[in-house]
Order: sequence, then C-alpha cells, then structure tokens
Amino acid sequence: MDMYFEIKVQFEKNRNEENAVKMAAYMRNLFPFYGLPTPKRKTIYKDFLKSERKGKIVDWDFLDKCYENEYREFQYLVIDYLVAMQKFLTYDDVPHIKKYIKSKQWWDTIDGFDRIVGNIAFVDDRINDLMLEWSMDEDFWVRRIAIDHQLCRKDKTNIELLEKILINNFGSSEFFINKAIGWSLRDYSKTNPEWVRNFVELHKDKMDKLSVREASKYL
Repeated sequence: MDMYFEIKVQFEKNRNEENAVKMAAYMRNLFPFYGLPTPKRKTIYKDFLKSERKGKIVDWDFLDKCYENEYREFQYLVIDYLVAMQKFLTYDDVPHIKKYIKSKQWWDTIDGFDRIVGNIAFVDDRINDLMLEWSMDEDFWVRRIAIDHQLCRKDKTNIELLEKILINNFGSSEFFINKAIGWSLRDYSKTNPEWVRNFVELHKDKMDKLSVREASKYL
C-alpha cells in the first residue's frame, strides 16, 4: 500500500475550502492548504504513525514525498512523523532534517523542527556543537532553530550552551530572531528565574526590546 497516496486521498476527501482560505491567509498566503483542522489531520494518519513506531525505521522516501507536496498539511505530517519517531532519530539524520528546514521556510515548520533536532542531543552530544555552529548560520531560520532547540527542557537545559547561542544572536534586526531569544529565556525562566533575571540585567543594553519584554514576562 502506498501510504503517501492513501493519505493524500484522505486529505483531499476532507478538504474544507473556507478553512483553507483562512489558514492560507494566516500564513500570508505563502502556501496552499486543504483546510484541515489539526485534530482531523492527525486522526487521518494516527494509525499509520503507530504502525511506523512499531517498525522503528524512519521512511525518508515517504517523508521526501510529503515535504515536496505543495499543500502545507503535508509538511505538518512530516513534523508529526518525526516527533513520533524521535527515539529512532540519530545525529546522522540531521542533514536530512536540515534539507526540510531549508525548504518552504516559515515559522510554523521551523518551530516544529527545533526540538526534533535538539532532542537528539540526549543520545548524541555532538548536537551541542552543531547548534552552536547553527547559531551563527547566515540563514536566520537555522539560527532560530539553534536558539529554541532547548525549549521545554527545564532543569535539563544546557545553560552554558544557551548563553553562548543567545549572545551570538545579539544585534539582530530580524523579528523572528529577537522573538526567539525572548521565548527561549521566557521558557527557561519558569525553571530558573534567577538565572534569566541576571542574564537580562547583564545583557539588556545589547538585547532588542522585544527580547527583553518576552524574557521578562514571568519574572
């Protein structure tokens, strides 16, 4: 059975033109949508992902087909698939994931990939050096991944790495970078408010006002 074709048929069968117009507009009409609400979309391939987890092998050919499809729901499927298969991902898979990161770029997919890449660090700490490298990439979307790759880690956050990555991105005029800096600090402030407070106090003159505002939300 060709699962790509099966899912495509189900996506088309359940399309909602009214939703599609709204969803495309929300993403600045950069991508076409089928108009599938998230719960409906995930229900369509829920059993498939369950089966893939049992198989324990990432089907990159399937994912490539999905990512090449113009409809945005297929990129969301790729992200959901990789999240489901997280424990089977290795450092050697990062170049393949980066291919997706560099294609059809916008905040919705970038923010889906950040922890997928970041969580590989729990099985291979070479990710840490790679994220430091990505934090200086010419592509600000790649830098955003580096900035936010430790979101929700709480007390498992690598503070030294976080600090270096954030400092590497001071002085940017890019909204998506300054917002990401603020988000990463705001998230970590729930775990270690004192560290975040000290970081902001020490660096606020070099930080964008947006970053400071976001970082200070829970302080």
